[in-house]
Amino acid sequence: QVQLVESGGGSAEAGGSLSLTCAVLGPLYGSRCLGWFRQPPGKARERVAAIDRYGSSDVADSVKGRFTISQDIAKNILYLQMNGLKPEDTGMYFCAGDPSGTCNAFQHWGRGTQVTVSS
Repeated sequence: QVQLVESGGGSAEAGGSLSLTCAVLGPLYGSRCLGWFRQPPGKARERVAAIDRYGSSDVADSVKGRFTISQDIAKNILYLQMNGLKPEDTGMYFCAGDPSGTCNAFQHWGRGTQVTVSS
């Protein structure tokens, strides 16, 4: 059974930085894709960034140039470095796994970690 466990959320002031980590536990191997999503208060969940096993990644326009997604294949860990934080980055951040590797079929989800950015 696949489990995704996020950590690293918290509070920051606008312009600050936070780093999120997602530990991937269980059988999520091969050509898989991992991603970060977020859900701002009262809004729908949105995709933030994704990266496949080969290192090909995409980042939402709203965070481009500020957020960086990366992974440690050997340790099966996913990271999200968030710099230049804005109040609109506030929300619950979720790690997700897509066994198909297409980065469009996320089936496994973590419980999320809260990020709060104050102005």
